[in-house]
Amino acid sequence: MSSFNKSKLQSFLLSFLLSVFTIIVIYLFSAYGTNNDMFLINSVVELLTLIIILFTLYFFIIYFYLESFVLKKIKNLYKDLVSNQETEQSVLVSTNMDELVEQLKIFSKESETEIKSMQQKENFRRDFIGNLAHELKTPLFTSQSYLLTLIDGALKDEKVNLKYLKIAEKSIERLIFIVKDLDLITKLESDDLKLEKSTFNIISLVNNVFEMLEIQSSIKKISFSLDVKFKSVQVIADQEKIHQVLTNLIENSVKYGKESGTTEVTIQDITENKIIVRITDNGNGIQKKHFKRLFERFYRIDNSGNRKTGGSGLGLAIVKHIIDAHDEKIYVESDHGVGSEFSFTLEKSK
Repeated sequence: MSSFNKSKLQSFLLSFLLSVFTIIVIYLFSAYGTNNDMFLINSVVELLTLIIILFTLYFFIIYFYLESFVLKKIKNLYKDLVSNQETEQSVLVSTNMDELVEQLKIFSKESETEIKSMQQKENFRRDFIGNLAHELKTPLFTSQSYLLTLIDGALKDEKVNLKYLKIAEKSIERLIFIVKDLDLITKLESDDLKLEKSTFNIISLVNNVFEMLEIQSSIKKISFSLDVKFKSVQVIADQEKIHQVLTNLIENSVKYGKESGTTEVTIQDITENKIIVRITDNGNGIQKKHFKRLFERFYRIDNSGNRKTGGSGLGLAIVKHIIDAHDEKIYVESDHGVGSEFSFTLEKSK
């Protein structure tokens, strides 16, 4: 039953009770309060007529007054709520209960969605701050501890002072790396970073990244391979930024790869003027629940305090922003425990 029908039913019952009560009062007054026959109800027709008149009068007074009163109160309440929330919700303009209820339902759903969105953003903010603190504190505390040890006397010991200074310098390098990544992603998000597009051979760029990461891959005995039909594939993009994209993705495949695993880069034509670059590994893989947040700043699949892998936590976020800046697409496919594939499109030079 709609609120409109409920209001009518309630008004109907109240009007009926008031009509009966009024008739009783009139009857008692006419029967005992005076001897004037004018106040006596002499027939059933007169009684029914009086009841109908009274009922109709009460009904319209009660129903329309209550509806007007309730509408006004709810609209004022809604107005205060909207102004306090500083939301962009629409203003209530309904003139009857049914329309009002429908608008309130819409408002309730919009508010619920907004609240959930705010809660989600708050959770993301807490995760971001926690991950940033984790990434910064490790190199900071490491540098501080070794420098304090040197100050306390180790500086005089030639066997340890150079070693400790090198460790402190490496930690400071990591801090600089994190700050540079933060600066880069800030520029990418604010569109301050301009792309310098040129035509270059994407295959040469992949081989360059393989050579650069050769030492890291050899530690875990991960082999690199390049699957492409041609010796040269010319693309139009910002070479330096695409180099960073390839570095971040291939480095991740090594970092999260299994011992004696593989990382394969495949380059394929998808249209006459588009190619797709796939980076595939047989590493740990990623659970589906992480897909939506993979490209967030500092989002880590492993949120434990004892992480097995380091890094700024900004690699994938930077990749996403660079590919978006090129108006291209990036995709993720992964089976947990089997491996992952990150792929992105680029404009092909004719």
